[in-house]
Amino acid sequence: MKTFFYLLPFLFIGCKNTDESKIVALNENKIVMQKQNIYQFKVTDLYGNPFDFSTLKGKKIMIVNTASECGLTPQYRDLEAIYEKYKDQNFVIVGFPANNFGAQEPGSDSEIATFCKKNYGVTFPIMSKISVKGNDMHDVYQFLTKKSRNGLQDSEVSWNFQKYLIDENGELVKVIPPQTLPTDREIILWIESK
Repeated sequence: MKTFFYLLPFLFIGCKNTDESKIVALNENKIVMQKQNIYQFKVTDLYGNPFDFSTLKGKKIMIVNTASECGLTPQYRDLEAIYEKYKDQNFVIVGFPANNFGAQEPGSDSEIATFCKKNYGVTFPIMSKISVKGNDMHDVYQFLTKKSRNGLQDSEVSWNFQKYLIDENGELVKVIPPQTLPTDREIILWIESK
């Protein structure tokens, strides 16, 4: 035990150059995490291309889990409308198709891409299908739903088309329920705020 206390200062000195968004300290045998941001994630889009969130630095981001066979699927139209209106004003939408609710996104990535383009003219980035809850929850959604990682709040994805608002610093600032339209006044005011 004495050896541990002698080595403790050296452990912290040796860790000085580690990524500050990771482990900050040991507190009563628990690892304490510091707030992270979205820029650490790299994913794959519907076409198999890499997508690096760090390329979105300085932009406001709306992340939304989508589905092709949901009663809320017409929200694609509103998502595309606000993306078209604000994409040149440092705003982007990133969609994540997920089959977690009522098996309402059964298609393959290529089928989802065809559906979105044909039915809603979607041009905002859509990623490869993932899981947004459960034991196989994707890392991006672990960040979005766990306060220990996002620094804002714990949340659970309750249905398709739940929206997560990320500020220009890559930090989560708001969780919007699925039924709230993307064109809701609260969202538009956030997009337009400086």
